[in-house]
Amino acid sequence: MPTDLTSQAFFEEKYAAAADPWAFATSAYEQHRYVTILDALGERRYRRAFEPGCSIGILTEQLASICAQVEAMDISPTAVSRAQDRCRGLSNVTIVQGSVPGQIPDGSFDLIVFSEIGYYFDGSTLVSLARKLADRLTSGGVLLAVHWLGASPDHRLTGDQVHELLGRTELAPAMSRHYQGFRLDCWSRA
Repeated sequence: MPTDLTSQAFFEEKYAAAADPWAFATSAYEQHRYVTILDALGERRYRRAFEPGCSIGILTEQLASICAQVEAMDISPTAVSRAQDRCRGLSNVTIVQGSVPGQIPDGSFDLIVFSEIGYYFDGSTLVSLARKLADRLTSGGVLLAVHWLGASPDHRLTGDQVHELLGRTELAPAMSRHYQGFRLDCWSRA
């Protein structure tokens, strides 16, 4: 196993071993998580969303229904290919291979969905990334984060630690909820 938990090789190894390594498409837990995310976003329509770590595009596809434009990214070329196949018919979705913090798309967003990737970073990198993402939000923009609360040898941080570190920006806390197995927080720019 690669030692760099944020490396392309680490994630490519996961997708080589299984088409959907975290069962995003089939798990009842994941389906509940997606519903909870969309419920938290409410009835609002978003102009431009960014979803780093999109995996095979399950959540990306759902975000397309509430966003005029979704820009999604994953470090794994295999995951990107699968996500592009899934979202092929959605003209408002762009999925590219890349990684954060170094490859955040240009421009601003009114929604950033940071889901299930924070625990792969070390604390200082995550705080720096959170600030970069916060700087890209428009006035009224939302940073939504959701992470599993279990333990994994692949994770550098717990889900709770991720959310505490993400909160170290100038964004205002808008929602913080614990659910069975995961945590969801939203912050907004005034």
